[in-house]
Amino acid sequence: MPTLDFAGKQVEVDEDGYLVDLNDWTPDLATHMATADGLALTDAHWEVINFLRDYYQKYQIAPMIKILVKEVKKTLGAEKGNTKYLYELYPAGPAKQACRYAGLPKPTGCV
Repeated sequence: MPTLDFAGKQVEVDEDGYLVDLNDWTPDLATHMATADGLALTDAHWEVINFLRDYYQKYQIAPMIKILVKEVKKTLGAEKGNTKYLYELYPAGPAKQACRYAGLPKPTGCV
């Protein structure tokens, strides 16, 4: 199983870089993962990450992009609930990349 070096310990991740144990997640780990990808997390990124963590807690599933856009639009407004905005924040794919930083499993429907 692959691991991620973080804060002096090895954190287990799957072959796609998603946490094996969701309890390993911390905001600092999210920042570390994003930095490793060359991305600096802003308040706008955190808004999506926190939305995803709340969504997962409520539904026990990481949403695919279509559902993510729809739910962000309902919760955060149309200016944020669209693919253009979300791809600007997460160019590697809003559902996949944001869920990885949020410490969630790979979203359904993502290959």
